[in-house]
Amino acid sequence: MSDLKELIGALSNLTVAEAAKLVKDLENEWGVSAAAPVAVAGAVAGGAQESAGEKNSFNVILKSVDAAKKIAVIKVVKEIAGVGLGEAKAIVDGAPKEIKNNANKAEAEEMKKKLEEAGAVIELQ
Repeated sequence: MSDLKELIGALSNLTVAEAAKLVKDLENEWGVSAAAPVAVAGAVAGGAQESAGEKNSFNVILKSVDAAKKIAVIKVVKEIAGVGLGEAKAIVDGAPKEIKNNANKAEAEEMKKKLEEAGAVIELQ
């Protein structure tokens, strides 16, 4: 059992590049692919896994604002970003500007919908 703990400790100290090389070496040595187990582990750990290549984390970017609807957009930015009125106004005035970083897909789409309804042009990155 202590050998196993030592191995876990050693693996924990690997860099990302070293871990990737280890995976490749083990795949070659054992004639297996880690792709399927990794996908299953990801689905178990994080709920429903997005398909490979599909983003599941987005930055919500305020690109521009219809001048006639600026006040409505400021109110929505204040609500979404959880900032005060002055900071929300500064965000809107400073467009293009990031409003939210690393939002999940559903959250990002909801923010985009609210902001666009208020009169903003939004980009999800």
